[in-house]
Amino acid sequence: MSGFAPDLFAGARFAVFGLGRNGAPAARALAAMGAEVVAWDDDAARTTPPPLAGGGRGEGAVELGNLAQGPLPSAPSRKGKGSVLLRPLADDPFDFDALILSPGVPHHLPAPHPVGARARAAGVPILSDAELLFQAVRRAGSRARFIGITGTNGKSTTTALLAHMLASAARTVAAGGNLGPAALALPLLPDDGIYVLEMSSYMLERLATLRFDTAAMLNLSADHLDRHGDMAGYARAKRMVFERQTADDLAVIGLDDGESRAMAEWLRSRPARVITVSGCAPADVWCESGVLRDATGPILPMAEAAALPGAHNAQDAAAAASIGATLGLSRAEIAHGLVSFPGLPHRQQRIAGIDGVTFVNDSKATNVDAAARALGCYARLVWIAGGIAKDGGISALAPLFPRIDCAVLIGRDAPALAGTLAAAGVPHEIAGTLDAAVPAAFAAARDHGVPIVLLSPACASFDQFSGFDARGERFATLVHALAREAAA
Repeated sequence: MSGFAPDLFAGARFAVFGLGRNGAPAARALAAMGAEVVAWDDDAARTTPPPLAGGGRGEGAVELGNLAQGPLPSAPSRKGKGSVLLRPLADDPFDFDALILSPGVPHHLPAPHPVGARARAAGVPILSDAELLFQAVRRAGSRARFIGITGTNGKSTTTALLAHMLASAARTVAAGGNLGPAALALPLLPDDGIYVLEMSSYMLERLATLRFDTAAMLNLSADHLDRHGDMAGYARAKRMVFERQTADDLAVIGLDDGESRAMAEWLRSRPARVITVSGCAPADVWCESGVLRDATGPILPMAEAAALPGAHNAQDAAAAASIGATLGLSRAEIAHGLVSFPGLPHRQQRIAGIDGVTFVNDSKATNVDAAARALGCYARLVWIAGGIAKDGGISALAPLFPRIDCAVLIGRDAPALAGTLAAAGVPHEIAGTLDAAVPAAFAAARDHGVPIVLLSPACASFDQFSGFDARGERFATLVHALAREAAA
């Protein structure tokens, strides 16, 4: 955690539960800023994260060792020498300034994790690491701006695109949050710095003071309803990105779905200035006939932005362009950023071309809405789909079924998906695993003269993989193996 004073959180005590990609960096960063941290995880394999660079037991050091050893500190240190005590909390008093709870661990619905229930019963705030980053930056005296980007789909691309655009224009920027580095792994930026944070609904419901100078909500479709209760609860969580904004701030909102349009109407009654964006219809910044534009005129033909195909990526580009303009980027700088953007892994990522067949990794498409965006980009394809289906399965994709020459299905819910496809007359087969699906899809594409094999599962991956990224990486490995065989 570079740049922050070692006594910034001296005297503070935090509990950190979950030592994955958010929790472990949070524990280390808070200790490096002088806090006393008690950290633990249900997964024993995560209970001894490596120490900070330099090791030792000085400022910001991590106390390693047996989890069952050592009492909790009876009182906070006032010397700015933070530490992390790795230890289950057991029946010790829950007297902390805050609990930093792993985003995937519920504190309310569908059922609160016991540690979340303890925090609530004790009146201890449950915060995201993004909230603690904001508090740290402001305590350090920096007026760096905070940009928050959310939406059911496209938030990772928009976050990375905006950060790339700013960095290409020599602005001081750090990006992370739900994408890339955890928020508390980001450095302290100066007054002219810009934090670009991807914010999931899980993170947004755990904010207390963070105010985004610019907040963007791209789109909204059914997802994570078990966590938020229903669509109204999910929308309320996403709406939190606009909380605490003032007349000096900017709210960017997509118009390409009904839920977002309703949120745009709500925003009109709020103090922040509103900019609307669309990938296919008139807005403040929108794409028309393949050209990204605003009221002033054209910005860029989207065909020149090779990593951003389709109307959904045009909307992401419109959001990034609108924010970039308010941050002082010229139209030329915005256009350059769009053209030079390399794209993100697992989001319509072209892996290889073999014998006239292009393999596209869209493993990030874990729901129907995301898969629809990818399917709509290709006139004819072989589709690899399946995993753990969301409510409703894939029936909402029926208008896109004519584009599918053949579907190759994997995962737990492949039989249910096969039933939907059979009823619609879509040729399909159940391969079961990705290892079997990739060669089967290649054979079908080659035999039928289909130019695209698309992995866009429309399902979660946890039945067979640790996450969508592991699924996408396995797909790429299998495709590269096919390419080597074809070249031999």
